[in-house]
Amino acid sequence: MRLLALLLASACDPPPMTITQYPCPPAGTTLTYESFGSQFLDENCNTCHSAENDARHGAPDSIRFDTLDEVHALAARIFVRAAGPNTSMPPGPDDPPLYARDQLAEWLSCGAP
Repeated sequence: MRLLALLLASACDPPPMTITQYPCPPAGTTLTYESFGSQFLDENCNTCHSAENDARHGAPDSIRFDTLDEVHALAARIFVRAAGPNTSMPPGPDDPPLYARDQLAEWLSCGAP
């Protein structure tokens, strides 16, 4: 009976919010790669998603966030995993706080300038 309840509960989880569902604010953003993105990615993502890291903990080699071009190419994927209410990445106890995830959502939805 518990297994059935768990299965039903997990089936009710909403799908992740997408980047198109989170519009850039009308006034744009003050967040830039230099002022926000680079540090957020270094602190929360590049432990596994950097070409310079040999211990990628199972992260695919093709998913890298070392450059702004790589971030732009993967912005929608980064968003559904880590931005705003999406919390599947990074895994573990040291997750970024909600305000930082909201900043990531804003930065990405505004084109990650």
